[in-house]
Amino acid sequence: MFLALAGGLFAVFVINVSMGSITGTALLGIVGEMLLLLAASVSFVVAILKREANEKLGNQ
Repeated sequence: MFLALAGGLFAVFVINVSMGSITGTALLGIVGEMLLLLAASVSFVVAILKREANEKLGNQ
């Protein structure tokens, strides 16, 4: 779930950067892009930590 969320947030970031590059006007500002990348990074870290915890419990 968190990995899909991270992928979705990163896809929104890529679309925003692409739109800004092509049209010259991005949907989000600098702070919005920072918050979007922060949310994607946190979601990715949570997904990785949950997966590692599940593997650790499964190996014992």
